[in-house]
Amino acid sequence: MRLLAALAFAALLVADLVSAIAVVWSRHESRALFVELTRLENGRDELNVDFGRLELEQATWADPSRVEDMARSRFGMLNPPPADVELIQR
Repeated sequence: MRLLAALAFAALLVADLVSAIAVVWSRHESRALFVELTRLENGRDELNVDFGRLELEQATWADPSRVEDMARSRFGMLNPPPADVELIQR
């Protein structure tokens, strides 16, 4: 009877130690994953800022008045006289 109680106590002690180690490991993994998540979120936020800046830059470069000004100044392009314009209907 005493041997059985000692074995049960030893089994419970081992189970308790395994459980404690599992809790420590689980918390460590949780913290490591949280740090990784935070790093990835910061990277996402930086990319979103860059994307917004690039959208603004694209809108600036593609502004119709800017394109027209460049066509006139750099390439010497002009609007055709009304006599040279033909309207084609489908």
